[in-house]
Amino acid sequence: MSTPRLPRALGLDLGAKRIGIAVSAGTVATPVDTVHRCGDRPREHRKITDLVEEWEAEIVVVGLPYNMDGSIGPMAKKYQAEAKVLGDTLDVPVVLYDERLTTVSAERSLMEQNMNAEARRIVVDQVAAAVMLQAWLDSEQAALERSDG
Repeated sequence: MSTPRLPRALGLDLGAKRIGIAVSAGTVATPVDTVHRCGDRPREHRKITDLVEEWEAEIVVVGLPYNMDGSIGPMAKKYQAEAKVLGDTLDVPVVLYDERLTTVSAERSLMEQNMNAEARRIVVDQVAAAVMLQAWLDSEQAALERSDG
């Protein structure tokens, strides 16, 4: 019997101006791209579709910005709706994952690397997507180990 493996995942950190993109290889998430919002949602989603194909992703994980108390606020509802549209368009499953504080964590990590504000702004969304995707990968890996053990 073979050991179950994690699917190759594309992680999305949806934002008002940019969408951060990360991809997984095994159990590690890596920041890879940023899709800039242009006001044309179908065009933005085509770019995501292209990235799913390019990276041969088997699942898309969309970060959902829950409120600190765990409730779903207006932004989370907006991104839930966008994730549903993506799920209806993509040929792979789309799942939601809690992304509370990922951008804060990404920003802190980049500041610790002494990046200036302009350099951070360029990559912070990708890094936030990688932080969120890494948390999802870790939880999925733990679930696989529990079911395997």
